[in-house]
Amino acid sequence: MGVYQKVTTGDANWNHLNFEARLMSKGEVWNGNTGENEYAIILLSGNYSVTTDKGNWETINGRKNVFAGIAHTLYLPRHTSFSITAQSEILDIAAGWCLASADFPAKFKRPEEAAIEIRGGDNATRQINSLVEPGFGCSKIVAVEVYTPSGNWSSFPAHKHDERKVDTNGAVLEASLEEFYFYKIDKEQGYAIQQVYTADGTLNELMQVKTNDIVLVPKGYHPVAAAHGYNCYYLNFLAGSDQSLANTPDPDHEWIFNSWKGIDPRIPMVTAAMNNQ
Repeated sequence: MGVYQKVTTGDANWNHLNFEARLMSKGEVWNGNTGENEYAIILLSGNYSVTTDKGNWETINGRKNVFAGIAHTLYLPRHTSFSITAQSEILDIAAGWCLASADFPAKFKRPEEAAIEIRGGDNATRQINSLVEPGFGCSKIVAVEVYTPSGNWSSFPAHKHDERKVDTNGAVLEASLEEFYFYKIDKEQGYAIQQVYTADGTLNELMQVKTNDIVLVPKGYHPVAAAHGYNCYYLNFLAGSDQSLANTPDPDHEWIFNSWKGIDPRIPMVTAAMNNQ
């Protein structure tokens, strides 16, 4: 039990984003204070109760695992003390945090409040659940969870968000964001493949990722492919110049957007109704 995955800005040598995942046994308590940061705490599996100086909440229909429903999301602004108590035999939670520049209300978002987006097509179909979406009411952090069926591509055609670009009206066309990919695969031996690359070739990494692995995306394009036979989940945390997902697709592969003939019938893979089963 305890923290089993953690990356801080110091570890990553970047400016904004931190992450940790922890397992807790029933009755165990995590006491903390957000300090100068805002936190997004995502329920991966189990149930908890939380008391804070901004409000108290409890999950009663936490999913058995990430493939059995949609996350509960707890947003805590800066200068918030909190105490999370595990109410299930095993509690698995992830937290992303970054320095905040303004104060916003704490918010507890239930599974049925998370918007489901079906993105892509054919064998690049995937499901995105909006947890801390652009416009959520926070300073910088963004969080989504993504489901990619066995054999499908995800985050594809690949995109990047490493340079802030605005149009003549000041609208953000591309944000400069740091990003984590935190993985769960539906079978112990399963895996996915992730690439992180830049157009000039100065960064070009290809990785096999398994359950509880984390990939850092400091810049560049970053597609994913789920190995055949294994459904893939990843939790994305992002933070940077804007509370936004504005990005630029790889121009070499943009044509693929207009090539799809249909939607993979395996999507959506999870719904809020599954949390109650």
